[in-house]
Amino acid sequence: MSESEIFSPTFAPTTRGEPVASEGTGTRIVLIGIAIAFLALFLVLPLIAVFTQAFSKGIEAFLAAFREPDAWSAIRLTLTVAAIAVPFNVVFGLAASWAIAKFEFSGKALLITLIDLPFSVSPVVSGLIYVLLFGSQGLFGTWLMDHGIQILFALPGIVLATVFVTFPFVARELIPLMQEQGSSEEEAALTLGASGLHAFRTVTLPNIRWGLLYSVLLCNARAMGEFGAVSVVSGHIRGLTNTIPLHVEILYNEYNFVASFAVATLLAVLALITLVLKSILEWRFAGELAHGRAH
Repeated sequence: MSESEIFSPTFAPTTRGEPVASEGTGTRIVLIGIAIAFLALFLVLPLIAVFTQAFSKGIEAFLAAFREPDAWSAIRLTLTVAAIAVPFNVVFGLAASWAIAKFEFSGKALLITLIDLPFSVSPVVSGLIYVLLFGSQGLFGTWLMDHGIQILFALPGIVLATVFVTFPFVARELIPLMQEQGSSEEEAALTLGASGLHAFRTVTLPNIRWGLLYSVLLCNARAMGEFGAVSVVSGHIRGLTNTIPLHVEILYNEYNFVASFAVATLLAVLALITLVLKSILEWRFAGELAHGRAH
């Protein structure tokens, strides 16, 4: 670093956690204004529109949307899919992140790439892959039909599609966290005679609990709100294979706007709850991490 950089008015020597440079007041105002305008346009206004449309004809019309059997079927299916997909992703995410962060093995880079695959592949494309595999004209379609097994247009297909688009969330959150923590504590536990599983339960898991809860929260929100992949494999059968997002789409296409926005408020409330819990977990996790570094 040159002397001109050190004594530049925009440079400020700092300690950990402080800004590297101090910008002028005008620059800060412009940047904050852009951020607020962006959030207002793409986050606040859509939420206001959803709730305004949902209650546009009064509370009775709003509640009537939830008295429909199809609405309750969509809610039950969404909860069922999330209840299956999220635990599966937790098990996979824990195993994958533990292996990647704590061990060296051939194919490690390939495994990390495969974990990131759902982030780069369109959910619609992932749904089409399942159609090519399990559809009536698919690779395993004939065998499945001969044995009376139905994957597509049923719960198994919806679960598979949801698992595919959500399985990176837990692993990608825990891998850098475990890598930062290192392996010294686990090695000490093993040296004292603990088994690998016991060391994981008593050392590794407590150290990552807030990161794990954070990733589970995001995974659950995505599982309940997934549209693209589920739309391809569900068949849009009312009362049977429609999740909440698909039910909202059908109501909207039928010009039943109040009911569609009313049901959509469930997803909006889920997003708001996720945001609040995410902030709480980030605060707890950051505080615990700072406390650990201080010691």
